[in-house]
Amino acid sequence: MAFATPGTARTARTAPLLAACAGYFMVILDVTIINVAVPVIGRELSASLTGIQWITDGYTLVFAGFLMTGGALGDRLGNRRVFCWGVAVFTVSSAACAFAPSAPVLVVARLVEGLGAALIVPGSLALLQQAYPAPAARSRAFGLWGSMAGIAASAGPLLGGLLVSTVGWRWVFLLNLPVGVACLLLTLRHVTRSPRQAARALDWPAQCAVVAAVALLTAALNEAGRRGWSDPAVLAGLGLAAVAVAAFTAREKLARFPALPLSMLRSPTMSGPAIVGLLFNFGFYGMVFIASLDFQRRRGLSALETGAALFPAVAMTMFASVLSGRLARRTGDRPLVVSGMLLAALGLAGWAAVGADAPYPLLVAPMMAAGFGTSFALTGSTTTVMAAPPPAYRGTASALFNTTRQVGSATGVALGGSLLATNNDYTTGLRTGMAIGALAYLTAAGIAWRCVPAKLPSGQLSG
Repeated sequence: MAFATPGTARTARTAPLLAACAGYFMVILDVTIINVAVPVIGRELSASLTGIQWITDGYTLVFAGFLMTGGALGDRLGNRRVFCWGVAVFTVSSAACAFAPSAPVLVVARLVEGLGAALIVPGSLALLQQAYPAPAARSRAFGLWGSMAGIAASAGPLLGGLLVSTVGWRWVFLLNLPVGVACLLLTLRHVTRSPRQAARALDWPAQCAVVAAVALLTAALNEAGRRGWSDPAVLAGLGLAAVAVAAFTAREKLARFPALPLSMLRSPTMSGPAIVGLLFNFGFYGMVFIASLDFQRRRGLSALETGAALFPAVAMTMFASVLSGRLARRTGDRPLVVSGMLLAALGLAGWAAVGADAPYPLLVAPMMAAGFGTSFALTGSTTTVMAAPPPAYRGTASALFNTTRQVGSATGVALGGSLLATNNDYTTGLRTGMAIGALAYLTAAGIAWRCVPAKLPSGQLSG
């Protein structure tokens, strides 16, 4: 009989958390770190303006568009298997990005990288749900997983500026290689296989409708920040996205094996936290985007200095996620989500009150409040979403939650860019953006009060 050593047992307990967090960190980091590197990439590869935009936005479009497909594949083929596929695709495509000889090659590699990201994220949450059945351990794991987003989003400009100014832009992508390889080996060796739902066929018409809807919506939101909300291309994208959503709904009513059962969407414990996720991503990423523009364009900070200036928000995300994971067992999820959203709303309202000309020390507390509140609420929202569906739809639930969050991020960035671009008075644009973010947080608090239960038994929905 083989006996497990204490070190082996400890590795087996922590491996799913380390793998999920490493994969998620890579995915989110590649959304933000590229913004600092892309001007240098454009010069060295002689990329056109359109090419530069696709280097940045192509990854986000594919990532957001294929999240639901990644979740459905994980439920059908096993979440560990699809997670490993995603890590492998992401790592190989990152290498292709690093060694790309031209802009078109880099754009294609970024698109493939986005596909790998769409396979990683749903599987990462599903693996944590599987690996930590105890509510307290699961809350701590979800909290640490969620903190990766805030850390990666805010650390991206700092790390990107450091790499570009020292060893070159290609290291922005080479950084993913050791992380990806370690994540893959850790998962294959120490994470148990996930159950498969092989009998459930993939609803390809519905999946195509979701891809079209999310990709069109994300593209329209990205363009709205540059062209304005009344631009014909933006309006056409939003209209076509609405058509795709209608087609998806009609298909799901008829499908024998729906990609996303409408009963799940009608459940408050599923749809409510998903909307909360949209709103707090809208507020947080809108704040980070507006703050980045303010620090660089108006205050004259470098990309590296901007990343350092945003650090107070980053520091709070890790602390808040650990604290919320520990408190959830005592308080339940609802108080944590509601109080987190109220604190974040207070932070952005404070920033709106002091305006654009306030000295930097006065902005530290609002950034800390927004970072802490968002991360504090994320743990309870994630726990509620992942506990609501039956096990056969955990990958799909994770994909739905992360899709709405991506839409919220894109909307926050687009609206923030529009407000700063269309207001002659910079102070008015910044204050309006922060006030709208605060309102989004307040709305999320109200929805959480109604839809997030204090304690949710696993498998509440029957499908």
